[in-house]
Amino acid sequence: MPTYAVNVKWGKETLEIQMDPSAGVAGLKSELQARTGVPSERMKIMPKSKGLWKGVLKDDCDLTALNLAGINPPLQMLMMGSATLPVEPVKKTVFLEDLAPEEAAKMVEPSGLKNLGNTCYLNSVTQCLRVVPHLRDGLKTYTPVNVSGGANQQQAQVHAMLLKSLLSTFDGLDRSPDAIAPQNLVMATKMAFPQMAQTGPQGQPMQQDAEEFYSSIMGAAATELRGDNVIRAAFHGENCSGEELNGAANVIDAVFGLKMEETLTCDELTTAGDAKDAMETDGNALVEPPVTTYDLHRKLVCNIQGGSDAASQVNVTHIAEGINLALTGKVEKHSEALGRNAQWTRTQKIARLPPYLVVQFGRFYWKATPDSQDHAGVKCKVMKPVGFQGTLDVYEFCSDKVKAVLKVARDKAAQEEEDRVAKKLRGEVDEDKKEDGDAKMEEAKAEEKEEEMDDELKAALAMSVEPERPPVGPGLPHDFQGLYELFAVVTHKGRDADGGHYMGWVKADNSDSRKAGEKEKIADTDEDNDDWFVFDDDEVSPCKTEDILKLKGGGDWHMSYLNFYRAKK
Repeated sequence: MPTYAVNVKWGKETLEIQMDPSAGVAGLKSELQARTGVPSERMKIMPKSKGLWKGVLKDDCDLTALNLAGINPPLQMLMMGSATLPVEPVKKTVFLEDLAPEEAAKMVEPSGLKNLGNTCYLNSVTQCLRVVPHLRDGLKTYTPVNVSGGANQQQAQVHAMLLKSLLSTFDGLDRSPDAIAPQNLVMATKMAFPQMAQTGPQGQPMQQDAEEFYSSIMGAAATELRGDNVIRAAFHGENCSGEELNGAANVIDAVFGLKMEETLTCDELTTAGDAKDAMETDGNALVEPPVTTYDLHRKLVCNIQGGSDAASQVNVTHIAEGINLALTGKVEKHSEALGRNAQWTRTQKIARLPPYLVVQFGRFYWKATPDSQDHAGVKCKVMKPVGFQGTLDVYEFCSDKVKAVLKVARDKAAQEEEDRVAKKLRGEVDEDKKEDGDAKMEEAKAEEKEEEMDDELKAALAMSVEPERPPVGPGLPHDFQGLYELFAVVTHKGRDADGGHYMGWVKADNSDSRKAGEKEKIADTDEDNDDWFVFDDDEVSPCKTEDILKLKGGGDWHMSYLNFYRAKK
């Protein structure tokens, strides 16, 4: 009988095991006892995946009778119980110098990329994309399709070379403890996108736009990484339904894509929704129905107005304000009712959310110079500071349908937080009545832990019987609230839009620090001060979240240009 991969949540730990249904409940509990030290008779195991048993797992449950093959792997379970038995000893100590280079690369700071002549734009974006496992898994499964016929065949060959060199660069960074030179990726980029092969008067490579490189490589990958098999591989073997994908036909649109709902309403006429009221006062009132269309985007834009535009009435100081500004606006469009062009209001909402979200700050703009004889315009940079936090809430940017789904999880989380705070306050009152002493403190901690376990047990039982909610996007958690965690940033330093320097900032794996205990907080905030790495080409240095939040602009320091977010679990 086949075995099944299982993730068991126990306290703050997640255990990965292989379950043999033929061994029964006793075999499962024996494996967990060896891994955790929790006696099998004191275990409470509940399902988190749909399709398993209901409630607490009983000893007489027949695991072979369950349709385990029909559940998306790995199977998710929750275990309660206190460890009282010794666990298996950890592996013996191995010294760094005794490891192979690819193993040593995992133990030290991540490797950088050498600058091959104004290639910092490429290096910074590559370091940010490197930590997106969905993209890497899709690239590993990619097999170039033979295309016959002139330009299409040549384009397909160049795209295949580009994607293979991108994956090779990722793998090279994983294997090497030292910086590597991305010659193949740079060469493939210039072949695929000739505009990035431009040189200066002395023949030196010219600086390119990091966002243009990101959008170009995403476009090439979207053309090639198509098909159910590649999408399934990108989502770790899970089958994404058509309802989840909602129009995404390739890995890029499934992982980074947003389905946008755009509504146009005519400012000069009554809309269809207000027609009844209008006709009561004027029987000849003209009606122009709203125009709703859908489109796929691969990033959100944060518009920046205020500092450099003296005529602007909007002063953007935060990323949420800039995104909202970019999603609304005025356009001129033909009106069928009026028979001429009229002013329309454009409103965009997110109709499908991605597991990864990219936000571009509108730092650069084109300024016309009609009085100049040398050029028609110049590319300028907006230095204005625009703040952001480690978490981005996109709830207000979503369509009503998506909001309704997110609201269920948000209301549930808010109620749980209220209950937790109320319980904590009751505990503090009780604590004042207790006598001082270590024994009393230990008793209080034990009671608090038991209460937490009871809450988790109730949550698991409720999850196993609650109705299914419609998906809002592929690969998103069941209880997704519309919150995204910042994990990478591309910054630009300098006042010259066609020059300056790009750097990548990537969040480190902070899983070990979570197990160590209470996480460090940024002063006077609830923001976790996690570990990050800054990639200045081949130079890699550690930094903290508080350093990342200073990348908001306002001077000659590095300022955020591309922010990379992932769905918060």
